Amino acid sequence: MRKTLGEIAKLIEGEVVGDAGTIITGVAGIKEAREGDITFLANPKYFSLVDKTRAAAIITSRDIENVPKPIVRTENPSLAFTKIIASFAPNEVTHPKGIHKTAILGKNVSLGKLVAIGPYVVMEDNVSIGDNSVIYAGSFIGHHTKIGSDTLIYPNVSIRERISIGNRVIIHSGTVIGSDGFGFVTVKGSHSKIPQIGTVEIADDVEIGANVTVDRARFDKTVIGRGTKIDNLVQIAHNVIIGENSIIVSQAGISGSTEIGNNVTIAGQAGLVGHITIGDNAILAAQAGITKSVPADTMVSGYPAREHRKAIEVNACVQNLPRLYKEIKELKKKIEELESKLNK
Repeated sequence: MRKTLGEIAKLIEGEVVGDAGTIITGVAGIKEAREGDITFLANPKYFSLVDKTRAAAIITSRDIENVPKPIVRTENPSLAFTKIIASFAPNEVTHPKGIHKTAILGKNVSLGKLVAIGPYVVMEDNVSIGDNSVIYAGSFIGHHTKIGSDTLIYPNVSIRERISIGNRVIIHSGTVIGSDGFGFVTVKGSHSKIPQIGTVEIADDVEIGANVTVDRARFDKTVIGRGTKIDNLVQIAHNVIIGENSIIVSQAGISGSTEIGNNVTIAGQAGLVGHITIGDNAILAAQAGITKSVPADTMVSGYPAREHRKAIEVNACVQNLPRLYKEIKELKKKIEELESKLNK
């Protein structure tokens, strides 16, 4: 496919700086781009690559100037580039259609219009699936579970009984929704299981990555709010409440009964203790150990997690410990020498 830079600018409502007639034949990252490709620059730390990239043109933010290549300035380079990719490489994924003959459907299963059920899917009694939803091969859906419209369940997903999943939700392979919460009472050294009789509620427009576990609540419900996106290998424990449009990155672990606000970012391998609150717009840095509640609009890092600027100061002090130890050892030696002279 070939487009002029001017045509691309019109598609993304951008402003061309340079030759609008530049021919674009492909899309690529700024490092991988070749002649004829268009790329994008969203993070200022990669600005040095502008002089090195072989791309024919670059999508940038509106504050970029004096670039030695044609550019298209936009409000959001990442979003604009997504639109360009879609125009050059339309989605070629073909989802299953119809109900495969090996699928096993229980009693009183309700299927909306154009629902697709892949091979060896098992649905227990009283399951409800909305219009245009797709359930890939090998998935299990427990009794009385409700799944909305335009939802996509990839292969080998397990969704236990009495779960509620909204519209336009995507769940990737290997994920388990509604597994028992980790609840035990210890009596005389023996661990007795506490029944987990609650449920899980997943709102509209949520995406859940591969091999994620979302535990059912002990009594009420575990909630994932509208528009929240969850990466692979995340653990969400029983009775956790996650607000809207939050981001949870790979290998994060959230302990039971923690409440997370809207637009929260939890970076990779962050760990949260139970029964705390994370305020709206908070950012929990990678590998942060969250041992207490975090106020809204706050960034924390380190272990135990502190306000980010304070954590940087503490880390700087830790890095200086070998030097300080050496200096103190030398000072101690000098003091001992002075004391020895004074005592003569």
